[in-house]
Amino acid sequence: MDKAAGEPLKQYHRQRHHHNDHHNLPTPTSLKASDALPLPLYLTNGLFFGLFFSVAYFLLHRWREKIRNSTPLHILTFPEIAGIVCLSASVVYLLGFFGIGIAQSFISRGSQDSWDVEEDQMMEKKGGLCAAEKCSGPAKSPAASLACTLAPVPSARAVSTMFQTPLLGSDDEEVIKGVVSGDIPSYSLESKLSDCKRAAVIRREALQRMTGRSLEGLPLEGFDYESILGQCCEMPVGYVQIPVGVAGPLLLDGKEYTVPMATTEGCLVASTNRGCKAIYASGGASSVLLRDGMTRAPVVRFGTAKRAAELKFFTEDPANFDTLCVVFNRSSRFGRLQNIKCTIAGKNLYMRFSCSTGDAMGMNMVSKGVQNVLDYLQTDFPDMEIIGISGNFCSDKKPAAVNWIEGRGKSVVCEAIIKEEVVRKVLKTNVATLVELNMLKNLTGSAMAGALGGFNAHASNIVTAVYIATGQDPAQNVESSHCITMMEAVNGGKDLHISVTMPSIEVGTVGGGTQLASQSACLNLLGVKGASKDSPGSNSRLLSTIIAGSVLAGELSLMSAIAAGQLIKSHMKYNRSSKDVSEIAPSN
Repeated sequence: MDKAAGEPLKQYHRQRHHHNDHHNLPTPTSLKASDALPLPLYLTNGLFFGLFFSVAYFLLHRWREKIRNSTPLHILTFPEIAGIVCLSASVVYLLGFFGIGIAQSFISRGSQDSWDVEEDQMMEKKGGLCAAEKCSGPAKSPAASLACTLAPVPSARAVSTMFQTPLLGSDDEEVIKGVVSGDIPSYSLESKLSDCKRAAVIRREALQRMTGRSLEGLPLEGFDYESILGQCCEMPVGYVQIPVGVAGPLLLDGKEYTVPMATTEGCLVASTNRGCKAIYASGGASSVLLRDGMTRAPVVRFGTAKRAAELKFFTEDPANFDTLCVVFNRSSRFGRLQNIKCTIAGKNLYMRFSCSTGDAMGMNMVSKGVQNVLDYLQTDFPDMEIIGISGNFCSDKKPAAVNWIEGRGKSVVCEAIIKEEVVRKVLKTNVATLVELNMLKNLTGSAMAGALGGFNAHASNIVTAVYIATGQDPAQNVESSHCITMMEAVNGGKDLHISVTMPSIEVGTVGGGTQLASQSACLNLLGVKGASKDSPGSNSRLLSTIIAGSVLAGELSLMSAIAAGQLIKSHMKYNRSSKDVSEIAPSN
């Protein structure tokens, strides 16, 4: 391995305060906490777990029957009294003894744990032993002997790699060995070390040793790993750099926006920028927001299709909608139920809930509201079996006609009239050629291909670039890129009317990747950072119209390049690397 592979760990070590003693595990004792139990621990725990769940099910079943029969709950039969006593006993046991198994496992493995740092440091001070000599040196405690006996023997490749690594701190080195051997799960480093940066450094070094491959070139420094913990990414070992360019100014609805685009495709930003220039020179574009509602569609099953139809009629009945709204809206300050549309497949029912979600993209928000409604419906429909909170009738991250027709997220139309002179001088083509190309390519050609929502030139290019730059979910570009591009000659055939209709733009300005520093800066550039205090939801709606306006600019420029025969020429100029790929060897 390249010597530079371990450099991030060495560099981080210089910056970090030395050795946190609280990472050491408890020392072993001769007594076990489970010795006081008459049965083995696993049998005792299994007995009380089974008792707890079986009695709880029995009591819930009995009480539901009482509620249906209008029987007072305080009138108890002998089986119910016995059940309550057993439930109480099992709860007392589980509260008192649930942690015994875990505590015992830590106690029993304390003598052999690979990151008993204090023991290793004492041995190193006495004998100055290296990692390979610790198991053969003259001075070893019984605990150290046991650790050497049970420790896995590293392969020759691992040993070779180990000696190529720059000098590491003894505590970090022991953790790395534990990860490599499998004694320490890689995913647990953040919680065990309480230091996200250090966890990433150690995980990265362990990964290089296990694979024998260098990660040189994948940046590690300069990123806030605390900001992604439990929110954006698990088990990080670095971050990927994607260049961010800007297109604009985009003149939309009377305001100017500079659009950030994160991409590795040459010509994309330049082409979108040319489209923005043509729109600006023609007086700007305008947009209309048609709908704003995130969807989630659970699937439930009944014994018969008739019962499934009864729930369909119940949920779609306007008389029941207000009640369902109250139940749904309890889940959030911003989530507001808009409508429920159902479809049946045999005895299975798919209920598509749509709700407003403020400035959040809103998938979690709508899911919580749907769960509330399902819990409520089970009171009147006890035979309803919930198969899944999502039944793909939503439909998320998949091309689907329901999104193309009904919409999902923000539904936006953006249009502009491009003057004849601008078409000729800026776009280097003419109106008649553009209109004909759009009809034969975007409309007829897409229809021949059986396209679903793909009646455009390259809407997904712009959507994905802006999504990555602003912290959106890139996978949602699947439905967010649904777009139909229309072109028509107007004003006696002199000028060009162009529009894009995008029924399912799924964006948010809070939550997810929007809180990361780089993505937050790009949102701030557009003036839509965070939640709007004056009008909740207005920032995410504005972002959706900016995306539609950017797609309009990208469609206009690319179609013009194709019409003028410039596509290949521009890509050969801006989208070709000057490096000799034959000279680039893989890094080991």
